[in-house]
Amino acid sequence: MSGVPRRRREDPRARSAEAATGGTGGGDEAQGGHISTEARINERIRSPEVRLVGPKGEQIGIVSVNDALKLAQEADLDLVEVAPTARPPVCKLMDYGKFKYESAVKARESRKNQTQTVVKEIKLRPKIDPHDYGTKKGHVERFLKAGDKVKVTIMFRGREQSRPELGFRLLQRLASDVEELGFVESQPKQDGRNMIMVIGPHRKKSETKAHTAGQAQNRPVPSPRAAAAAASRPAASEPADDGAAVSGPA
Repeated sequence: MSGVPRRRREDPRARSAEAATGGTGGGDEAQGGHISTEARINERIRSPEVRLVGPKGEQIGIVSVNDALKLAQEADLDLVEVAPTARPPVCKLMDYGKFKYESAVKARESRKNQTQTVVKEIKLRPKIDPHDYGTKKGHVERFLKAGDKVKVTIMFRGREQSRPELGFRLLQRLASDVEELGFVESQPKQDGRNMIMVIGPHRKKSETKAHTAGQAQNRPVPSPRAAAAAASRPAASEPADDGAAVSGPA
């Protein structure tokens, strides 16, 4: 045997564990730490130079980060890195707390104004009973008034599959009955054993909510003073009965 020492075989499990824990680097990035999505501000800005923008959007130019921090301190503002990928990074003087608050308010308002498109579904049979048809049509009208789309499905069973014209005529009848509230967005089409048609509302859900709110605001509301006056007003005296004696001057 030669005097060269044998090389110890590396355990692959140890290597994978070391890679999972970030090896021997010990840094946050090597350990797979949380990556913050917030902008770096003030002393957290690492670049030695920045392209500085004033609080009103004016271009100040490229300055050292120390000078930018001094300007921010003198103006009682924060130095916020708004474009970290630029070379040098673009920083702006602003009130970061106020900026975050206004951004949160705008995001909340935008989510409030967003309306999700809801598709309701109504299932019918080709030979539906007139009473059941009236009930189903009422559901469709209610959905359309609320600003929702309606997916109408005709279900064929057995020998009914050989008579698709029955379902087509039923869908046309329903579309004609609710034409004041909605329109046919998707024409009837065969899908296996079913025939499907989509009816969309004439008015969007946001417009429906605004219209309902406007009606509620325009409804007259009695003032507290008028209500108090009506409550304190004496009731009209009732006429005396025929048999009751009425006192008068002697």
